[in-house]
Amino acid sequence: MSATIFVSGATGFIAQHIIKQLIDNNYSVVGSVRSASKGDQLKESLKTDKFSYEVVPDIQKEGAFDEALKKHPEVTVFLHTASPFHFNTTDVEKDLLLPAVNGTKNALKAINDHATQVKRVVVTSSYAAMFEGEFDPTYTATEESWTKLTWEQAKENAEIGYVASKAFAEKAAWDFVEEEKPNFSLTTVNPGYVFGPQVFDTAAAGTLNTSSEIINSLLSLGPKDEIPVMQGTWIDVRDVAKGHLAAFESDETIGKRLLLSDEERFSTFKITEIVRDYFSEYKDLPVADKKAHQETVNKFCKVDPSKTWKVLQFEPIDIETSVIDSVSQILKNKK
Repeated sequence: MSATIFVSGATGFIAQHIIKQLIDNNYSVVGSVRSASKGDQLKESLKTDKFSYEVVPDIQKEGAFDEALKKHPEVTVFLHTASPFHFNTTDVEKDLLLPAVNGTKNALKAINDHATQVKRVVVTSSYAAMFEGEFDPTYTATEESWTKLTWEQAKENAEIGYVASKAFAEKAAWDFVEEEKPNFSLTTVNPGYVFGPQVFDTAAAGTLNTSSEIINSLLSLGPKDEIPVMQGTWIDVRDVAKGHLAAFESDETIGKRLLLSDEERFSTFKITEIVRDYFSEYKDLPVADKKAHQETVNKFCKVDPSKTWKVLQFEPIDIETSVIDSVSQILKNKK
């Protein structure tokens, strides 16, 4: 393949894996970054002339992507991965809701107005946009599930705000396609928590991205510490990247929401058990109660991503491999 792919939010955890896989598959990539220094750093790390970047300081700003797309008439696919994922805010609307929604609208409008040669658009959404029956053990979440939070409810706190921001941004994308009838077709990729190693070993130091930090934070527990209770749907970052490539390479994905998730939920008990069993360096982690894992995940809905995996036709990475690869990289950095 020799096509050129635009990737917004190019320095993100998921985006870097997408870019690496694109380059490995002989695509050229134009990435948007918030500053030239970030772009230079990524270009230097990638060590390839197949990557270039455009500075888009603020994706919320009207016309944010206009100039970047005008400069690159060779781009035929747009992957919109740029969206905030953190809980560190006291102003949910300003820091989570508006950037997610306006960033998505600005990207799609720029494509429609200035890059009519773009035929495929993939928006990185989230399982968070499918949270409809999350706290009901009798419910089964599928590709048709939608989070039904209101804008006012979303402003209550950062976690609710993040969940709602993904739903509002994704809905804005589908509404845009329905109303504007653009030249491009849309696919969304909806992963759960995203685990797995960083693209570059040196990035696995200090505080990691929100999903990876769940694993990283458990490594500092002492033998008598309580394991913090957390669970969720999950997927390995390498499979998320692979899913993005399939999302624009296959006609089967047009107009679809791809629920990238393992059928089994993770819990912090499960992760701690894997780390303790596999790494002698962490043999002093607290012993995880196997029953605690099952009791924790049983309080939440089931997840059925079978339609997605039937379309994607590859086997996802298992939780043991994902956790082991993540921790191995963190340990490598420490040494």
